[in-house]
Formats: sequence, structure tokens, C-alpha cells
Amino acid sequence: MPKKNTLRFKYVFPDDFCPEYANGAQGGVTPRGEILMNFFLERQPVPKSIVYEMHDDGVIGDVIQDECEPKDFQHMMVRNITCGVMMNLETARQVRDWLDSQIQAAEGAESGKEEGDA
Repeated sequence: MPKKNTLRFKYVFPDDFCPEYANGAQGGVTPRGEILMNFFLERQPVPKSIVYEMHDDGVIGDVIQDECEPKDFQHMMVRNITCGVMMNLETARQVRDWLDSQIQAAEGAESGKEEGDA
């Protein structure tokens, strides 16, 4: 049973809750002084289709045609925005402090592995 002067938060997840992987973030300060952080997944682009030469023995050969937009897609990266978060300055500070503590815990766990490795 909880003590007096306590507050419990219950976390509610939608049925379709599915965490996303992010390997970067983009954003900044809005005109209202809030902080916008858009999480993205950065990757190389994928062509719409590729046609390969097919040899008589069933071995796949060279690319004959590819359907890429833009045509110089080998020189670009795609950043798919997976989630955006808007927060006020105080919440941003709290998120920063929480991240700092999680980073310290992860670094401690990582250094513990290194010391125990043979």
C-alpha cells in the first residue's frame, strides 16, 4: 500500500504502440521559445526497381536498368522522420538530465563488461 504524500503515475500505451529506432535528431527553438526535436532514421535510398541480366545457367548478372529518383541517388541520404517532440524549456532540461543519467548508467555497464572480459 502506498504511503501518504505519494503520487503514482500509471503509464497507458495504445494497442498499436511500437517503439521506433532513431539514429539522429533535427530541430531547434520555435518562435514561441519551445524546443522541437524530430527523430529520424538515416539511411541510403532504395531504388524503386532494378532489372538484372539473367544468364542461361540461372545466375544473376549485371544491372541493366534501375529506376531511381533522383538519378544521382548514390550521392544522397534519406532521413525518415519517425517522431517529433515539442517541449518547453523546463521539460527539455528534465529530458537532458534523464539522458545524462541513462548515459552514465550505460557507460558504467559498458566499462563493467570491459573489465570482466578476458
